[in-house]
Amino acid sequence: MTPASSHLQPTRAEIIGQEMAFVWSDGMESFIPLEKLRRACPCAACGGEPDVMGNVERPHVSYGPHSFEVRNFRFIGGYAFQPMWNDGHDSGLYAFRYLRSLDENASA
Repeated sequence: MTPASSHLQPTRAEIIGQEMAFVWSDGMESFIPLEKLRRACPCAACGGEPDVMGNVERPHVSYGPHSFEVRNFRFIGGYAFQPMWNDGHDSGLYAFRYLRSLDENASA
């Protein structure tokens, strides 16, 4: 296992049109549609959280006209990406491997 694959992380990110573009530490590039990124939000409000038995019921999430527009974003430590959406939602932390898996053309 090479060092790049053992600690995969984005080295650069930017919004290009309706996609979030990432350059990864292994040299790969990912282009993830903003709508897909938002609908894949891993936070408890969007994805649900397990009850005491481990069952997860996904909550109903409604989206408005600005739900798929990124206002800003940041990297959290060396492990996650956090977009801030124009509708005020900002609690989703996308672990880097999860983020990479959202690009259908990339192999994590």
